[in-house]
Order: sequence, then structure tokens, then C-alpha cells
Amino acid sequence: MKKIALWMLVVAMTVACSREADNTMYVKGTIKGLKKGTLYLQKQKDSLIVSVDSVFVDGTDTFILQDEIESPEMYYLALGSGNKKIAFFGERDTVNVSSDLDKFAIKAKITGSENQARLDKYYEMAKKFNDQNLDLIKEEFEARKKGSQDSIAAVEEKMNNWTRRRYLYTTNFAINNGSYEVSPYIALTELTDANVALLDTINSSLSEEVKASKYGKQLDRFIKSIKESQPTGSESIENESAEIPSN
Repeated sequence: MKKIALWMLVVAMTVACSREADNTMYVKGTIKGLKKGTLYLQKQKDSLIVSVDSVFVDGTDTFILQDEIESPEMYYLALGSGNKKIAFFGERDTVNVSSDLDKFAIKAKITGSENQARLDKYYEMAKKFNDQNLDLIKEEFEARKKGSQDSIAAVEEKMNNWTRRRYLYTTNFAINNGSYEVSPYIALTELTDANVALLDTINSSLSEEVKASKYGKQLDRFIKSIKESQPTGSESIENESAEIPSN
């Protein structure tokens, strides 16, 4: 009986260790130019950014950090106690982060995270929308400077169209990536002031695994809170594709 009990204990410990390993994220990388300092692995808990691991670098520019992760979510690699942070989508297994000391966040390169790769692709297109918005702001300024009401009205119409196109592109991107946690993350960070119908559409497109993730649950709660505050419902929108902005 003792041998059986011991065998069962060993099996239980092996299974527990295996589950722990399956949920472990390792963050490995190199920070060129860093000779001495502390790197912190951080993530958001409730409304606070907290450190979950740290390593003191002394005489080497390589590092390794780790955390137990239930589902992919945003992490931060922070250098010291300052504002130098690299944001990245953490996932199980190994994520590689490389950069240099002088341009810590700007030169950061992230590999090993499929969600991060898809988020980078979204940000590439979002930059085109942002550039267009800057052009429209400049155009509006010039119109108001001239005092031309017709020109002002025309620019305002362009801005409304720009907003609609951005919302629709973001929604389509999130729908097309519904099997990745980046989908509800984008909805929560880019579409919080959009029509709830868009958020509902994204929520319906999520895979069951993503719905059960951290951001999937947050998106569902966010949609419910909107509907509770607006019991009459939201205005419906046409089902149309977003136009991709040109360079």
C-alpha cells in the first residue's frame, strides 16, 4: 500500500509539474549596450502595472525572465525604475525580445509571439490612418483660418468618413483574427467609443478558447456594461467592408 501511495504521489507531482511547464512563458533576449541594471517583467493586474519577475544584469547583455500565464496578454519589459518599457504580447513557451540601450522601446524586436506579429500588422495599417488624420487636422486648421464655412463643413465630413473607415477596418481585422487573443484586445483598446453593434460582431466571431481568455472575458463584460447603461439598444450599422487607406 505504501508503494502504491508513493507511486500515486510521484504521478501527481509529475502531472502538476507538467501543467506548470505548459503555462510557463520564458522571455529571453539581448539588450545591446546594457552592462549593468535591473530588468523587470511586468503586466497589468486590475488597474496597476506590477512586476512578476526581475533579473539583475551585470557584465552581460543577455537575460531570461519567466511567468505563469493562463492566456496570452500584454506584458512589459521595463529597464530599472524609469519609464523605459517595451510592450509585447506574451504567450506560453518562449518569447524573444531584443533591443539596444539607447533606443530601448523604439528598436525593440519581438519574435515567438503570434499575437504580437498580428498586432504589429494592425499597427502598420493604423499608422496610415493616423497619418491621414494629421493631414485632416491640418486641412481643418487652414479652413478655419480662412473662415470658409463650406471648407470647414467639407473637412468635417471627411473626418466623419475617416472615423467610420477606421472603425470598420479595425472591426474587420478583429473578426478575421477571432481565433487569437489580439482580437478582443484590439476591440478593448481601439473601439471603446464605437457603436456596440461593432463590438457585438467581434465578440460573436471569437473562438471558444479566445472567449475564455483574459481579454475575451473583459470584452464580454464591457459589452454587457454598455447595454445595461443603454437599455434601449444601439443604432444598427450596415454590414460593409472597410476601405484600406492608401499611402
